[in-house]
Amino acid sequence: QVQLVESGGGLVQAGGSLRLSCAASGGTFSLYAMGWFRQAPGKEREFVSTISRNGGSTYYADSVKGRFTISRDNAKNTVYLQMNSLKPEDTAVYYCAANWLNTATTSGEYDQWGQGTQVTVSS
Repeated sequence: QVQLVESGGGLVQAGGSLRLSCAASGGTFSLYAMGWFRQAPGKEREFVSTISRNGGSTYYADSVKGRFTISRDNAKNTVYLQMNSLKPEDTAVYYCAANWLNTATTSGEYDQWGQGTQVTVSS
């Protein structure tokens, strides 16, 4: 099992950028596909992006496509989410998650979760 710790959240104005990081430990990071999800107050957790084990395949929710970029560095056991052109509706707690072997877009398929990092976008 991997343990996941997110960082990089904060308060940013609309149109700004943030880069989230998720550091993994305790497992073989390169054997996990990784995902980012988010949950806004009063809403269900929603899929943001996922990346395959070697980084060769990525998928995005339509709401973030063209603005967010997921990447990973297996040598550093870290996955990133670069968020550009942020909007107030991107405000949420962002979670990274690990799924054994395969990419997935539903939260139920992920085995391990981080504690989340708050992203707040002001208008």
